[in-house]
Amino acid sequence: MKITSAEFISSLTELNNLPADGKPEFAFIGRSNVGKSSLINMLMQRKNLARISATPGKTQTINHFLINNQWYIVDLPGYGFAKAPVKMRSQWHKMICDYLKKRENLFAVFVLIDSRLAPQKIDLDFLVFLGEEKIPLVIAFTKADKLSKTKLKSNLEAYLQKLAEEWEPLPPYFITSAETGEGRSEVLEFIEKLV
Repeated sequence: MKITSAEFISSLTELNNLPADGKPEFAFIGRSNVGKSSLINMLMQRKNLARISATPGKTQTINHFLINNQWYIVDLPGYGFAKAPVKMRSQWHKMICDYLKKRENLFAVFVLIDSRLAPQKIDLDFLVFLGEEKIPLVIAFTKADKLSKTKLKSNLEAYLQKLAEEWEPLPPYFITSAETGEGRSEVLEFIEKLV
């Protein structure tokens, strides 16, 4: 898929204010600091489409980006650690859950997982939640350039083994790097088929 246009449309907290044109949406979510904005920018080949921050928990709204005038990337707030009051985090949680459960034109959720880490309970719990709610999901392992091929392979095997305890078949997954562009064509091809 060739990206001919990518534009920021809205940054909202209320579901009933989200774009109402019914175009397919692909949501991106992950633990704070997993490299979500960097991955979105890499996929779109734009430097500052999604804002990158060194502070975890910077995304606090549902952000829509219209791609090729045909479909949306939706940048959701991260889950897990964020420098925000408990009340605010609980509002994000409700907003995210409502979006994931109620948005009819949500085609798939890309759950971003840091490939450098051992399986984290918070990620596994989130994946189970999506599975139980029958929300279509895809896993994107991020930061693949940050470790050796051997270490990457053993980390992925450990993760997939852990997933196999709950999942059959395993959800589709991609290995990505915002630095090298790894996984870009595979992710866009996957989206193109669904669109």
